[in-house]
Amino acid sequence: MLLSFRVENHKSIREEQQLLLTPTYDDARPESADWEAITVAGIFGANASGKSNLLNALSFMRDTVRWSMNHGEPGGGIRREPFALDAEAAADPSVFVVDLMLSGVRHTYGFAIDDEQVLEEWLYTYPKRRKRVLFERDGEEFEFGDSTPAKLRRAKDITGPNVLFLTVAARASNEEVEPVYRWFSEELFFASERSSGPPAWLTERQVTQEQLVRLSELLRSADTGVHSVVLKTSPGNVEGVTFAVDGRVVPPGEWEDLRREETRRVARGDRDFSRLSAVSAVIAQTSGRPPELLFHHGGLSVRPFTWEEESQGTRTLTALGYEVQSVLEAGGVLVVDEIDASLHPHLSAQVIALFRDVTRNPHGAQLIFTSHDAALLGQIRGERVLLRDHVWFVEKEAYGRTTLYPLSDFRPRGEDNRARRYLVGRYGGVPDIDESTLRDALSQGASKREPSVRKVCLGEQTCQTTE
Repeated sequence: MLLSFRVENHKSIREEQQLLLTPTYDDARPESADWEAITVAGIFGANASGKSNLLNALSFMRDTVRWSMNHGEPGGGIRREPFALDAEAAADPSVFVVDLMLSGVRHTYGFAIDDEQVLEEWLYTYPKRRKRVLFERDGEEFEFGDSTPAKLRRAKDITGPNVLFLTVAARASNEEVEPVYRWFSEELFFASERSSGPPAWLTERQVTQEQLVRLSELLRSADTGVHSVVLKTSPGNVEGVTFAVDGRVVPPGEWEDLRREETRRVARGDRDFSRLSAVSAVIAQTSGRPPELLFHHGGLSVRPFTWEEESQGTRTLTALGYEVQSVLEAGGVLVVDEIDASLHPHLSAQVIALFRDVTRNPHGAQLIFTSHDAALLGQIRGERVLLRDHVWFVEKEAYGRTTLYPLSDFRPRGEDNRARRYLVGRYGGVPDIDESTLRDALSQGASKREPSVRKVCLGEQTCQTTE
């Protein structure tokens, strides 16, 4: 589970900001759950206040951990996005830190970078609540704990100045760092961006029949008019194609399994990309069209609707529904920017409720989302959507710097009408609108237009000009 995330000097975030997921109030976790942290965090704020930048910082950290070996060409520096509205920020480091609870052991991992190199990097574990140093990095200098194995120490010899040591060590199959690396690569998910095209998971992951059945149930329960969802695949032409690996002929039905296994081995550093590329090339050459989702409606529907024909709301719910199902099944963290986009507040509330339910969320999966929807701060059908520890706000001050702070800073009472208090600005996080200037800006074009002139004749002899 994610216990906290800290970031400094990234996009609109100048000073260190922390999203802390350990609870302040006793009601944040059900008594029957053994969750070490809260499972829901909703971040509210005005447009352009930095909500998405906070999520982007976590995404940047994940991608850097996963791909720094691929992107860190010798002498190539590091691509980052420091705070742009302060000339000194470009010379200051960008810092990213996570606190994790993995298999009952707390881990703290972080790094500081500039445009050229990794300035600092560290990984600590806390078995039996005692701090254990796995490694500390200061530029090209490394310090290791007394119990750090020799194999892990040797990974420093092949770590470039613009490459993370964690990435190198994990790909060299060092089991001491693999839990943290796997959390970034296998347990941290970002919901697909809303777009007109089908979701990325349709081609990147294997969609099971059980998942399609649950998607159908979800869409039926949401009153979308969709009765069922089916996956249409176009089989490729494999006639005459023989594919052998390590002296064994692999039948077409096992090609996708082989590609997934090769992908995992490349991620661990056991293989280079050459064999994975060969497997992918054979599959691409013999495959048919990409799989297609078809939506069957009830009533008088004579044919299923394609993805393009469905409403934006149905498409959003379908894409997000699959992501929610996947993370609830296996655990992990799902990050959703603007969870309320194209969704009714009741649907957003139901998604949030799944992560708060011990029965439906047995692995303690977490949901982190941003939203503008004040309805989520109140009650829907008599139930609180979010508890006090679930709510965070983002505000951008006069110099363009983003500040993140929790609802708990205001010492809220259980009976407070939080939606109303938020809308009237009691918690901040709302736009400071110059209403007069806004109205003038929106109506300026209309006021510059010439008044329309027309002649109105009330009879043969009487006419008048009007504007």
